[in-house]
Amino acid sequence: MDIFLFDYNLKPEFIAQEPKEPRDHSRLLILNRKDGRIIHKKFFQILDFLGPDDVLVFNNTEVVNSRLFGRKLQTGGKAEVLLLKPASKTVFDYTFWPERWEIISKPKLKKSLKIKFSDSLSGEIKSACHWPELKALAGGKENLIVFNKKGEALKREILKLAQVPLPPYIKKPTPSSFKNYQTVYAKNKGSVAAPTAGFHFTEKLLAKIKKKGAEMEFLTLHIGLGTFEPIRVREVEKHKMQPEYFSLSKETALRLNKAKIKKKRIIAVGTTVTRVIENCVDKNGFLKPKKGLTNLFLCPGFKFKFVDALITNFHLPQSTLLLLVSAFASRELIFKAYQEAIKKKYRFYSFGDAMFIQ
Repeated sequence: MDIFLFDYNLKPEFIAQEPKEPRDHSRLLILNRKDGRIIHKKFFQILDFLGPDDVLVFNNTEVVNSRLFGRKLQTGGKAEVLLLKPASKTVFDYTFWPERWEIISKPKLKKSLKIKFSDSLSGEIKSACHWPELKALAGGKENLIVFNKKGEALKREILKLAQVPLPPYIKKPTPSSFKNYQTVYAKNKGSVAAPTAGFHFTEKLLAKIKKKGAEMEFLTLHIGLGTFEPIRVREVEKHKMQPEYFSLSKETALRLNKAKIKKKRIIAVGTTVTRVIENCVDKNGFLKPKKGLTNLFLCPGFKFKFVDALITNFHLPQSTLLLLVSAFASRELIFKAYQEAIKKKYRFYSFGDAMFIQ
């Protein structure tokens, strides 16, 4: 399948530059997969579409402050670094702080360049890529920075200096942008990007959902390069996602299986939740508790075995996220919904509006 089938034009003014406040007052496009019907609501009105026969599943990952700003020692010029993971690990491990890290940077930084982040923290570039390009990482051997500290000393410096890694299309971030680039139920540290479908939920809305009798379950997927790396091959099926860590507990899997047997509707809050659930389904259609790495890539042609409905944002053209929602609802329906959203002036991407695909 040609990647250009998943391209569309979006004017810059449609890209949300700041979060909606309160969160649940973003707009909500409801898309019915059976008949293609579209309904426009506010997100808090999702309550009207939920009840005792529904189970919402959330990703409780927490975004780690991982963007560092410094100066090039050789020239004094600005340098920006996004930590992806320790070079010796396959994912971001919040408990492990060695001196060697895989990164992407802005601007492109040359090998052997030294960067000063503070009076006590500096690093040397071994190789790096400019993040608008987001070149694929190569097994910890490229795109490296080596810090002058490690362990608790490095952790303290990073936590003191680093910022929340907002997406590069957020041009003028505000204090609200940094504060709200996290779900209200975030719990397990480890992501370098947020599960943005969850941004629309407030604590009050969650309480109302629970009062209506809908169940809520939580799993974890730590978002890394695998989720936001662009597809760089013409033939979609040849794309290989970078692995990301996930965890689905025994207790959660058991409750979700019981809900499925009772024919309750399983609603994935976000694409990352969808990937974990579909990664854990066995040949009999039941979830197996697992933790580890997944590089599951969901694109048109994939047969969903467990997820019945999906809450998601409006995604970038040619992205793995757009491919996933197109697999869930069909390319034709998704592009119909996107054109309707553009016509109605919805807000797109991380801080944008939401879609409920039923």
